[in-house]
Amino acid sequence: MLEAFNFRVLFDYMPLFLKGLWATAWLSAISLAGALLVGMVACGARLSKFRILSALAGAYIEAIRSTPLLAQLYFLYFGLPSLGVRLPEYQTGILALSLNSGAYMAEIIRAGVLSVSWGQIEAAMAYGLNYFQRMRYVVLPQALGITIPPLLGQAIVLVKDSALLSLISVFELTRAGQIITSERFMPAEGFFTTALLYLLIYYALKAFSSWWQKRLIFVQPA
Repeated sequence: MLEAFNFRVLFDYMPLFLKGLWATAWLSAISLAGALLVGMVACGARLSKFRILSALAGAYIEAIRSTPLLAQLYFLYFGLPSLGVRLPEYQTGILALSLNSGAYMAEIIRAGVLSVSWGQIEAAMAYGLNYFQRMRYVVLPQALGITIPPLLGQAIVLVKDSALLSLISVFELTRAGQIITSERFMPAEGFFTTALLYLLIYYALKAFSSWWQKRLIFVQPA
């Protein structure tokens, strides 16, 4: 099998793959930051005492989680222009990834916040801490330690989902594999290299997570 694998062509196209790797990295990083922001806002609204905010956040989360990312991406790319809103491909891709992953992150953060026992919150209230002080010193330090592993898992899912952006002509890692397939008719070489580079990103994220968690001191909930 290896005799049919053309390594020379891979070396010729390696600059293209490295360019796609870099594009996937920065697209995923920006989308991840947007997803965290969306997730925190949606989580805050979901836990709000105002029913309208809570209902809107709940509707957004359920709508995103119950529909495929590809349908959401196509709606933003093909549907919005018919409504008079036209965004460049890269902005559309980042928006789709941020909104999709943000819904899942909102539920992860909400689960972490709700895992803190009510007794600790009552004790903080007894000490005279206001809402923001309770969140800063009691709730968030404990919720952070619980939510980091699932947030990392969602970040990995976001990186893999970025492959769908190739369907709207965004150049990234999967698009690089498509180019070598269309130009040289070598799908095995192109997509095998693409998969290896995604695996490289996965292990980089995993190593970063381990390094970060070893240097943080978390207060575990009682």
